[in-house]
Amino acid sequence: MLQIEILQGSLLEVNADAIVNPANSLGYMGGGVAGVIKKAGGSIIEKEAILKAPISVGSAVFTSAGRLKFKGVIHAPTMEEPAMETTEEKVRKAVRAALELADNMGFKSIAMPGMGTGVGKLPKDVAAKAMVEEIANFIPINLQKIVLVDIDEELVQKWREYVGK
Repeated sequence: MLQIEILQGSLLEVNADAIVNPANSLGYMGGGVAGVIKKAGGSIIEKEAILKAPISVGSAVFTSAGRLKFKGVIHAPTMEEPAMETTEEKVRKAVRAALELADNMGFKSIAMPGMGTGVGKLPKDVAAKAMVEEIANFIPINLQKIVLVDIDEELVQKWREYVGK
């Protein structure tokens, strides 16, 4: 069973092997969490993601983390094109893809922000429930810990509610 830690704060300050970027299929890192990752880590992260595009929803790719302290960034699309609205099913697929890639790469811990809750406009309770259920249903080989982290207080509260159930 995966250990879930829930934090309110910055994805970039968490202790984890890798971080998850709620991406789009084209690999562009403009707004939301992706923009924050690119600004802090450098445009090399986006360049690598674009080279691996198109990344279908339900799959994930790994890039370096640029200037960030992580082993890398897992790009798991929640939408096909930048700034598209997303759905619960796409968020579920993205979470599953991120977990599978992290596990297959031998990582012990990853940090994941709200998936689809920013530019994707998915209601926070819907996204939180989908994320927690996908993590709970995932059977890892290597992965031991997921850190759910976001600056959004409402989302953090929703994660806590669903993890407690």
